[in-house]
Order: sequence, then structure tokens, then C-alpha cells
Amino acid sequence: MTQNVLTVQNTFNPTALLIPAHAGKDETHRLTLFTGWLTTSGQNWLEPDLAAYRDYLLTAYAGRDGKPLAAASVLAHLSSIRGQYRKLLKRNDLSSVLEAVAYESCVTQGYETSPANISAAVYRAKDRMSNAIDAAHAKVEIITRQDKTDESQGLRLTREQAESLINKPGVDTLQGLRDTAILALMLCTGIREMELCALDVADLRKHLGEALALHVRKGKGAKERLIPYGELDFCLPITDTWLKAASIIEDAVFRGFYKAGKRVRPGRLTVRAINQILDRYPVSMAGQLTYIQPHDLRRTYARRLHDAGTDILAIQQNLGHADHKTTEKYIGKLDASARQPKALYHFDLSRLPKLLA
Repeated sequence: MTQNVLTVQNTFNPTALLIPAHAGKDETHRLTLFTGWLTTSGQNWLEPDLAAYRDYLLTAYAGRDGKPLAAASVLAHLSSIRGQYRKLLKRNDLSSVLEAVAYESCVTQGYETSPANISAAVYRAKDRMSNAIDAAHAKVEIITRQDKTDESQGLRLTREQAESLINKPGVDTLQGLRDTAILALMLCTGIREMELCALDVADLRKHLGEALALHVRKGKGAKERLIPYGELDFCLPITDTWLKAASIIEDAVFRGFYKAGKRVRPGRLTVRAINQILDRYPVSMAGQLTYIQPHDLRRTYARRLHDAGTDILAIQQNLGHADHKTTEKYIGKLDASARQPKALYHFDLSRLPKLLA
């Protein structure tokens, strides 16, 4: 009787038990995804095959970017599921649910609805549930790597790709002129999109010592900084031309347009608008058109400065990073030629015996 009792549990919707009302956003997402998989795969919620679910998340599931989840994310999903099952095993209402399911199965299949039969079915169901969520049954291997490809750390444009991007919008229209100024300023200063949106005309020309610099009044973490233009100051004449064409003399540097595209709105561009602008200008990378994100331009700035010999501390200060390790991630994996050690020691090879002659 016990086996038949346990098989009918698939008629019960476990969502109310597995997704608590007070769960946080991430936990709710993970448990909702899991209960959906239980339904579509015909899985027994009392005895879930977490190894099968692990493999589904690692290979078949399409996440927000259309790709399966990384091992660390899968581990987090399984942790949420196991945690909820452990809580469930301690709840009195689980026994009530199992007793009701067992009773219905007995009636449907003609078994005796004795307390002993019901109790045995409930005991075995809980025991199998406890075994099913054992971590040993669905291990997730997380590989720690020292070296990762640049693609895994975000995109960085080559000098040629960056120049191609700046030239894409053109300067024959008001919109093209504005977009050219946006791309040039981001590539020449490495500022964040939120910092770009907050720029005022007065911020464009400040001084750090005797060097002409861009003023970021309030960066990430409410930090103020100055970014010297150096030999990348060609972005200033482009921005000046945009301001003159748009009749902007103060306040926000970058603004949107009315529908006709010929009149400038008074308000600032939003971060979302900056992303939409970049989406208009995909870059050819490895023979494919690739859409660029604002942070890709920051990474490009960091890498190009590093390759030009700029000290990492200077790059860190220009980007507004609190930790040089963050800057190193922006610079990315170095080519083998940049990682080869210089001559540090000397040994006179002529002293070796001539055994190979």
C-alpha cells in the first residue's frame, strides 16, 4: 500500500508549502523556478531528484542572458531548495498534508484507511524526502581559475575598435554630434554612465595642478574626483561643438530630444538612455557585431591606459576605485608578453660542463 500511497502525491500542488510568503526576492525566484520544473518534468516533490535539477540548471536552463547558470549560482539555488525542505520537515502541517494524501490514495485504490497504514506512509514519505535533499546526492563542482579570458570579465575594445565606435554616429546631425561626444568622453575619461548623466557644462574644464581635468562632483560612494584629460583632450572640442550646436551654455551637458530630433529637451539624459544610445552602435568583434555596454568603455579606458604605460595607481584614481584589485579586473588578463619577467638574476652559463657537446 505504501508505494501506491506515495505515487498519488503528484496530484497535490506543493507551491504553497515550498514558497513561503515571507521569502526574499532571490529565494522566491529560486523556489518558483524549482516548483515549475517539478511540474513540467513530472517530478515527485516528496522525493525530488536534485541531481537532475542540478544538471538542468547547468545545461538546459536559459537564464536572463539566454545561457545556463554558472556553478556558483546553481549551488545557491540548491541551497535555497534544501533549506526550505528542512524547514518543511519540521512543520506540523506537512504531516497533515501527507495524511490527507495518503487517505485519498487508500480510498481511491481500495486500501484500508487504518491509522497504522496512514502513519507508515507519512513516515516513509518524510524519510525519503530527507534522503533526497542530502547534499551528497547533487554535488556541484566550482572550478577556481587564476586566468580567465577577457570575454569572461567583460569586453575591452582595441584602439582600432574604439576609434571605429567614436566615428559611427557621425557629426552631420545634432543627434550624431551628441552621441559622438558621449562616446568620446566616456572612452577618454572612463567615467560611469551615471557620472556622465550628472555632468554640467562647468565640470568640463577644471584643473588638477596645471592639468586640464574633468570634474566628477559625485561619483560612486559619494566620492568627488578630477580626471586629467592628458593627450585624450580631443573629446573636449567634440563636446564643445555639441554644446554650441544645441545652444547649451550651462547645466546638463547631455540631453534628449523632442520627437522630431531637432530640438533639445531641458532635462538630463538617464542611465537607461545612455544604454539605448550605445545599442545603436554595435562594434565588429571577431567577425560579429557586438553590442557595447557603458562599463565596457570603462574597461577599455583602463586597458588602453595600462598598455600605454600609465601607472596602475593613476588609473585607479582616474576611475575612482577604492581598491587597486578592482582596477586590475578592469584592465583584464594581460598578454603573455606583458607577463614575462625581466632579467632579475644572472648565472654564467659558460661555467656548465660541456656534457651536451
